[in-house]
Amino acid sequence: MWYLCVFYHRLLDYRKPEVESLADLFSKDVTDLQCNSSLEWELPKHHHPDSPFHFVNLPSEEIARSVANRSILVKGIFELWGEGSNFEELEESIRSYPDEKKLPYLTSDSTFKIAVETFGKVISFEEQTERIRSLSYIPFKGRVNLKNPYHTFWLIETDDYDSNNGLPPISGKRIFFGREIGTADRKLLPTYQLKSRTYLGPTAMDAEMAFLMANQAQVKSGKLVYDPFVGTGSILVAAAHYGAVTLGADIDIRVVRDGRGPDCNVWSNFKQYGLPMPIGLLRADNNLPPWRSGLNEVFDAIICDPPYGVRAGGRKSGGRKLLKGVIGPYTVPDDKRTGHIPSTAPYSLVECVHDLLDLAAKMLVIGGRLVYFYPVLREDESIETTFPEHPCFKLVAISEQLLSYRYSRVLLTMVKIGPYTEEIALAARIKHLEFKENHLKWLEEGNLHSAVFSPADNHLNGSGDTKTAKDSKARYRGKYV
Repeated sequence: MWYLCVFYHRLLDYRKPEVESLADLFSKDVTDLQCNSSLEWELPKHHHPDSPFHFVNLPSEEIARSVANRSILVKGIFELWGEGSNFEELEESIRSYPDEKKLPYLTSDSTFKIAVETFGKVISFEEQTERIRSLSYIPFKGRVNLKNPYHTFWLIETDDYDSNNGLPPISGKRIFFGREIGTADRKLLPTYQLKSRTYLGPTAMDAEMAFLMANQAQVKSGKLVYDPFVGTGSILVAAAHYGAVTLGADIDIRVVRDGRGPDCNVWSNFKQYGLPMPIGLLRADNNLPPWRSGLNEVFDAIICDPPYGVRAGGRKSGGRKLLKGVIGPYTVPDDKRTGHIPSTAPYSLVECVHDLLDLAAKMLVIGGRLVYFYPVLREDESIETTFPEHPCFKLVAISEQLLSYRYSRVLLTMVKIGPYTEEIALAARIKHLEFKENHLKWLEEGNLHSAVFSPADNHLNGSGDTKTAKDSKARYRGKYV
């Protein structure tokens, strides 16, 4: 059935993938391993693709309600009773909507309220009241209840504006009227905001993004979720909120064991929100995973933000002398094994991502999801359109977030579609070598930081005129608003 889906106007690239992931989560049978179930989408008349208004075809009202209630970026999902470019067209559309679909919600024993919402404009309380009174032709028989109604109806109006106000261009205004199916609970974001969190680090994941990643991974109660770069635990906090069993690892033992004291560490973040504690926080190296041989298909989801050298660089066990062959492998004496911390060396992004895909291919269950960020230098088209691949996985969603004038990060969502074998491992290694050879040198050397933070005037087509470059940009900022 078709519904009107109204989004919050932010993180535009993430909106549809989140809805599709949640719709798949709430609709698929546990034995269904298909991962290509994209939804049908349509735009309202005169609307830009970046508009917060979309029509989406969802399997049922129950699924639509579940998606709306859990989503981070959906403001609401509505059964559309009518639409038009003016109130006369709206009335005609509502009158033509089948009575058998309207009348069950207009009975005398029900309560209701009508909410007025606008996008791109602000109207006064008197104007809102006038618009509600103009709906008198709808045969409401129940009582008005503004606090706890049985049914809520929305009158949503867009402005008639061009492309010069920073909002998606619309050539003509549109008015929608419909019954509320479900709305998002945005109160959880202030609850989990980083500024009130007990223990933070320089790479702590923003709460909104952590919950989006958990939704992309289809986290739910009882699932086992692993973060191999756990840091201060922001991603696992979001997963635990949805009832998942969590496990994390990090190469920095100061993070997973000590924090800043007994009352300020990763564990205290879970205690702060009353969430179930992780079953373990390991000091582990993603390059040398601690799992015993033969152990596989353990995790339902792996969600992480790998270190790619902007805010923090990756590290792996070994040390420079050992990796260069200056000294041979050493054995830690028995009397020093307790508490021993191996020396570390730089861990390039391309090696880190290969190890991550290999780990996920082994340890994820069939149908499990790998959700992780990948950096993109936007001036290089080959980087924008080429991402790491693995024979065990299918890439189902790509969402980009611009972070500077030439650098963005892309959230990749991959679904495991086949078992891990030695033949698969060899094929993955070949793909990895091809990927490595076809990418810029910063991927191997880990020099992304200098590429991102190089002077801006080096990239203005030789003009050096920053003001001219800024003025030439369109005022509508597209998906990066």
